[in-house]
Amino acid sequence: MIFSSLVFLCVFLPVTYILYWIMPSLKAKNGLLIIASLLFYAYGEPVYVLLMVLCAFINYGAALLISHMRKGKKAVLLLGVLANLGMLGFYKYAAFFVDTVNRIFQKNISCPEILLPVGISFFTFQAVSYIIDVYAGKVDVQKSFPKVLLYICFFPQLIAGPIVKYRDISVSLENRKCSSRQAAAGLRRFICGLAKKVLIANAMGTVADSVFGAEYSHINAVTAWIGAAAYLMQIYYDFSGYSDMAVGLGNMFGFRFRENFQYPYGAVSIQDFWRRWHISLSEWFKEYVYIPLGGNRNGKFLTVINRMVVFFLTGLWHGADWTFILWGIYHGFLLLLEECLPVVRKLPEWIGRIYTVLLVCVGFVMFRADTVSQGMYYIRQMFTGFWATAETVSFAWQQLTPYFIVMFTAAVVGSAPIHRLSDFIREKINDDSKADISVMRSLLNTGSVILLVWCMFRLSGSTYNPFIYFRF
Repeated sequence: MIFSSLVFLCVFLPVTYILYWIMPSLKAKNGLLIIASLLFYAYGEPVYVLLMVLCAFINYGAALLISHMRKGKKAVLLLGVLANLGMLGFYKYAAFFVDTVNRIFQKNISCPEILLPVGISFFTFQAVSYIIDVYAGKVDVQKSFPKVLLYICFFPQLIAGPIVKYRDISVSLENRKCSSRQAAAGLRRFICGLAKKVLIANAMGTVADSVFGAEYSHINAVTAWIGAAAYLMQIYYDFSGYSDMAVGLGNMFGFRFRENFQYPYGAVSIQDFWRRWHISLSEWFKEYVYIPLGGNRNGKFLTVINRMVVFFLTGLWHGADWTFILWGIYHGFLLLLEECLPVVRKLPEWIGRIYTVLLVCVGFVMFRADTVSQGMYYIRQMFTGFWATAETVSFAWQQLTPYFIVMFTAAVVGSAPIHRLSDFIREKINDDSKADISVMRSLLNTGSVILLVWCMFRLSGSTYNPFIYFRF
């Protein structure tokens, strides 16, 4: 288990931050962040700290070799990529592979239980992007191992992203400054992300867990849609909340991470959705898989194959289960359908938004389901379960508590494409020429403090509820 939330908020983060500003030099600050990051990970995964350090060392050495060799660079790159993917494959997919073989060929091959290192999908992908970029000449090799290690293990985005490319923070590793305004903005962003998780995602998760854990006799169209809608909001606020926290903490320490979400539930098509959802992963697969495969340069047939490969891998990246793979293939098929039916791209915006969010919601049912058969059953009930019993009516009403209704309403409003308003506020508070800036900042700071206190009260009275993407 990673740091409990209250320990992180009340001890780890303030102590780390105070020490960070006491450190006299950037080298000392980087050293402190490395130690803090390793302690952060070791709190719940002490053995796998060595694995992460080994990952950083392998990629540090591979990048140095690539930069100094005249021949054999491609072989070193291939070995480095295989080492990263082999590590990821062993810990994340070995049991899934053995189980699949046993089912297909009716075998009984045993596989020892392997504990999945938290965040391995994120830090291995960062490592792969680093050595590929060094090979391609997109970044200069980093000759300092501590800086490579900090890039791999930096705690704000270590365990649930966003996936940060080395070139995005290479300058900050060498030279960075953080003004009080940037630190304050980062803290507000962190609190906003925390509130997304604690106040909204956890409330949605309680209902989603209840519905997806219920007996089939309790599931009709109404309860299935309640569970699907709850999970639709849970996964967005859970994951975007963590991303906001990571971006905010990065700002507080002088780093600038790219945005990972841009109001995906306001998308007007599935293609538009993937421009807005988990942006760092989408860009990673586009740059390091889709384009090297040929992208859309070799005709329509190969373009379709390339996209389906990318979305198969996207599903597989999320988890070692056929539910995730089918979710990825489902989205690949929807993109293919939009490509073949231009009428979809010509829909009015409001129809496109409804169409998109409904298809995304249905897909997330399979994503959330424990098994493929459960996912298919829930989806079938969503569209055919037009029946009711006293049990189903009672079960549905149990989910619709006043707190859930209030938080769900807030979730719907917050997920709407209101970026123009948020951009306006951000522009205002960064514009010193306005006379009312101090008032606006004071209001935002006061609101952030209230949110933080509210979150801490909620955390103190609840059980441990990890971020969904911890398991990826």
